[in-house]
Amino acid sequence: MFDHLPQGLEHEDLPQTITLPARGEGSIGYRLRPSSRGHFTFEHCEISLPGPLRLWTARRHVAVQSTTRVYPDFARLYGGQLLAVDNWLSQLGVRQLQRRGLGMEFNQLREFREGDSLRQIDWKATARQRTPIAREYQDERDQQIVFMLDCGRRMRSQDGDLSHFDHALNACLLLSYVALRQGDSVGLATFAGEHDRYLAPVKGAGQLNLLLNSVYDLQTTRKPADYSSAVRQLMVRHKKRSLVVLITNLRDEDDEELLAAVRQLGKHHRVLIASLREEVLDSLRQSPVQTADEALEYCGAISFLNARTSLHDRLRAQGMAIMDARPKELGPQLIARYLNWKKAGTL
Repeated sequence: MFDHLPQGLEHEDLPQTITLPARGEGSIGYRLRPSSRGHFTFEHCEISLPGPLRLWTARRHVAVQSTTRVYPDFARLYGGQLLAVDNWLSQLGVRQLQRRGLGMEFNQLREFREGDSLRQIDWKATARQRTPIAREYQDERDQQIVFMLDCGRRMRSQDGDLSHFDHALNACLLLSYVALRQGDSVGLATFAGEHDRYLAPVKGAGQLNLLLNSVYDLQTTRKPADYSSAVRQLMVRHKKRSLVVLITNLRDEDDEELLAAVRQLGKHHRVLIASLREEVLDSLRQSPVQTADEALEYCGAISFLNARTSLHDRLRAQGMAIMDARPKELGPQLIARYLNWKKAGTL
């Protein structure tokens, strides 16, 4: 028996041989290794039946319509990375970070403790109890995060086994896991894809499953990123002030269009632009130059990086937060920025 697999799935242990008695039943199994995410349809399998004297073989094609979903490599994502995130969150929970007094909500009244600020004293409760009573605050919950995910041609770049787009998906899921645990809502808007998708921000553990099922079959296209259109669509769909995380790969030619789009977005939301940087650029910058071709490659990389840095500086001058990250480091950097803003009350 040989199962005809859809493109993108690699098999082991095929074909398989099974011996059945007359009118009998049996089962066999084999291993599959998907090379990409998405929705796959199995259409038919091929069966070879030997004749009575094994002088000939009859071949039959049997229609077996079935479908399956292939998700990103969540075994790795939910393994060591999430364990590290859990440990990180527990460590951050006991650290005292400077707060600006914003983004905090009242939690409870308790006795005044050493290290509390005089501003925390509730004077009415203190007078009633005849002992110092302090207000205890916690990080504000029910805040909203919306990912704007570029599905265009720039996200097709490959670094290692994963594309920039797959690294971006993993980073979105990782930060979503953390934000949902913090009591915040998470949503998603894609652009420059085959069909743009929107998932409204919702809090709760169930939202992570909705997010997974919204992105598992997302693929990149060869379309250019239209930031102006993406921002207009998001502002029509989502009006409540939120942290908007724009994940893309910025180039110097994005200058005027991007500046105008994020300036408009920044009037209503807190904006964080995560720009993915090709690792080959860092490799070229650090590699020794020994030939004329290597010198040209080095000069090209430096020129590109300088133009990229200049664009980032112009965005910062507009009040935008910029994160210049290598793809594999995007997830941890997003979490660090989110938690720092959360603790400082500036989200």
